Order: sequence, then structure tokens, then C-alpha cells
Amino acid sequence: MTRIIVSSLAALLSASFGAQAQDAAKAEATIKASGCGKCHSVSADKDGPSFKKTAAKYKGQAGAAAKLEGALKSGSMKVDGKDVKHATVKGGDADLKNVVAYILSR
Repeated sequence: MTRIIVSSLAALLSASFGAQAQDAAKAEATIKASGCGKCHSVSADKDGPSFKKTAAKYKGQAGAAAKLEGALKSGSMKVDGKDVKHATVKGGDADLKNVVAYILSR
């Protein structure tokens, strides 16, 4: 009985995380095509924060992905309490979600 419960729980968790998984190679290609590397990198701050810094900022926050997706889709976000323009991610919603998942996984 315990094995059945554990197996079921493992399958459920796997399915949940599988839906959130990102395709790193595709995300990196979208990031490059969108010009994100001009201001951001994975580990070093440039004009904008590194992806690692962004991931740390949003770690454990409910709705973090939706918040980033909204900002990257609309082209505006708050930085230090000020509204700033930001480039949008090139591609469709699936590309945007994949890039956000990639950033938050760093």
C-alpha cells in the first residue's frame, strides 16, 4: 500500500514539474534572438541583473513566473520603484514561458 502511494505521489510530482520544464537550448536561442544578452547574462550583472540574481529575487514567490512573463510581454517593469521600458521576448507565448522558466531555474 505504501509503495502505491509513494509511486502515485512521485508520478504526480513528475507530471507537475514536467509541465514547467524548460528547453534550455531553445531558451538560450530565444534569449539571443531577443537581444537579452546586451543587458543580461547568466551569472554577471551588466546594465541589467544577471539571471541568477533575478532567480534569487523571485525564489519561492508564488506567481513569480506570471509576473516576469507579464513584464517581458508588455515591455515595461518596475526597477527600484520606477517604471522602465524593457525589450520584449521575440516569439510566442510558449517561447516566453520557456525563457522565464530558464531564467528562474538559474
